[in-house]
Amino acid sequence: KVCRPERSEEGCCRPPTPRGMLRPGTSPGWSRAPARLASMAGAMGLLRAVDRPPARDVLAGLSRPPRSCRAAASRVGRPQMVDVSSKVPTSRNARAACRVVVGAEIAEALAAGSVAKGDVLTVSEVAGVMAAKRTPDILPLCHPLPLSKATVACRLDQQAGVVEVTADVSCHGSTGVEMESLTAVSAAALCIYDMCKPISKGIVITDLRLISKSGGKSGDYSAE
Repeated sequence: KVCRPERSEEGCCRPPTPRGMLRPGTSPGWSRAPARLASMAGAMGLLRAVDRPPARDVLAGLSRPPRSCRAAASRVGRPQMVDVSSKVPTSRNARAACRVVVGAEIAEALAAGSVAKGDVLTVSEVAGVMAAKRTPDILPLCHPLPLSKATVACRLDQQAGVVEVTADVSCHGSTGVEMESLTAVSAAALCIYDMCKPISKGIVITDLRLISKSGGKSGDYSAE
């Protein structure tokens, strides 16, 4: 039974969808639009959502790194502290050095002992020894080592306006102490800068280097 629209009553069926019309239930503006307008809109790309990838796929493509980057990351691997348990403990020694260019004014103050913060060279030597013992706390992949010796020397060359810093570190262990010696001279040089910066901010720390090392599988090394 088909009822006329003007005689629709409760319980009576809806009028059939006229041929060429959109189905009821769409937005009111399109409820009576001819099918050819819908086709034109689709041709213009207004209703062709199927031609576009879902938004989640677009976002996933933006957040995903290029394949070459992913391959490189898999080759590099995750950070790790190297296993040295199979190495035979031997006597290890290392010497490192650096230069602190302080200039004539600071060099004169260091020679006269007139720096406001106190004895710069002595405090810097102590700072270097402390840093050598705390190297694994600064460099996350270094092994904690039982150091048997750590000495730091700060020598002023007043004529050149330079402080020469050297550090000697030793231990009996399964890995070397190169990083401990380098950390020691670095901390001593930074301490010199900290205590002398009220006089001048132009201090330059330079020539940080490993002088020599001995012990271990790689053998001895000397830069001189």
